[in-house]
Amino acid sequence: MNHRKLSAGETAGTYRITDTVTEAELLSIAQAFGRRRLARGRKITQPALAFEYLQILLQDYEHEVFSAIFLDSQHRVICFEELFRGTIDSASVYPREVVKQALAHNAAALILVHNHPSGDPEPSDADRRITQRLKDALTLIDVRVIGHIVVGIDSCVSLAEREDL
Repeated sequence: MNHRKLSAGETAGTYRITDTVTEAELLSIAQAFGRRRLARGRKITQPALAFEYLQILLQDYEHEVFSAIFLDSQHRVICFEELFRGTIDSASVYPREVVKQALAHNAAALILVHNHPSGDPEPSDADRRITQRLKDALTLIDVRVIGHIVVGIDSCVSLAEREDL
């Protein structure tokens, strides 16, 4: 983040832009804030609390990216990690690799996340199937899947809120 162009506002959590910034710089600043909001120790009790940050981080990819937010037993963020990259309309997701990462991070729970480069966040049948496969695999090692968020251009959809999880 370019700190030279930002200064603290009068109210906590507000900032003043002190110089001309480009659209690319604004996006970079927003992405830095998004990463900070998904930093270690932040508590996420509901997947919807992460929508705004995930949308900022994933909405502009031209290819599908499948990620996870690994959480501890109190649903505090351990880390946000991109796991798989795909093409313009799909990504190959391997449950074995997700399980390995969950164990490596000593996660108690996780939120699955992927974008739809088309912009439409409506979950596909393939999204529902991989969610169930991952849920089944992670249940074997006592890691709960508390959400699967699909990120579009203007909005996000949570499979958990739709009772697809």
